[in-house]
Amino acid sequence: MKNFDPKIQITPNNDEMSFSYGRGVFGPIPERRRLDDIRKSLREPNCKGPETVYSIVMDVGKEKDKQELEERMLLFGVVTYAKGKLGEEPIRSQGHIHKVSSHSGWSPPEVYEIWEGEAVIYMQETAKDNPGRCYAVYAYPGDVVIVPPNWAHATISANPEVPLTFGAWCDREYGFEYDDVRAHQGLAWYPVVKEDKSLEWRHNDSYEFTELLQQNAREYKEFNINKGQPIYLQFENDPEKFQFVSKPFLTEKEWKAFQP
Repeated sequence: MKNFDPKIQITPNNDEMSFSYGRGVFGPIPERRRLDDIRKSLREPNCKGPETVYSIVMDVGKEKDKQELEERMLLFGVVTYAKGKLGEEPIRSQGHIHKVSSHSGWSPPEVYEIWEGEAVIYMQETAKDNPGRCYAVYAYPGDVVIVPPNWAHATISANPEVPLTFGAWCDREYGFEYDDVRAHQGLAWYPVVKEDKSLEWRHNDSYEFTELLQQNAREYKEFNINKGQPIYLQFENDPEKFQFVSKPFLTEKEWKAFQP
């Protein structure tokens, strides 16, 4: 698998589920999501798995960009996942919807970039009984995936033998809504690891059935994102480029016609 350089010195330590920062890079102490924190969204809530499922550092960046990020209400985050499985499921997040930001009046989108490992960004239009369109988007180092406003989503490690690390552009006033997801014991489709280590998908019967569409990550020309160029570097070159994350109304037309 190809190596990917995100052009910002943030290095995960998967043995300790921590991060180190290079010179001129700021970042917090990691938040750790433990298995007990996410059981309510798993297919097998009483499953065994790594005690720390993933670690998150929200609001990282280069010192020279800190004021620009704050003024634009943008935040860059990095997440690293443990190896292994959660029962039959791969390592994954529990699934959520982004809270509406007070400064924009919108549930913000998120722009993912895979750094290491293999990922599936799973997303569905709602977490109500009818989930609407459901997508599993497979992504590899250097790929970008956008989750649109209001959609419920989760990030899944597609290879249990390799740690997954990714970066993401988020709204600085980020927040998560879990109630509807937890009320359905997760999202509408569960990933399960087969004997050959590939994934198969099983429907969560707490939802009405809608088809799962599987595809690879695509280019996002409508958002002027340059394929193959790290998204932090794209921000450095053009700080306006990801303003649609904190001001989703700037691309309202694109959201109405959005295809993952």
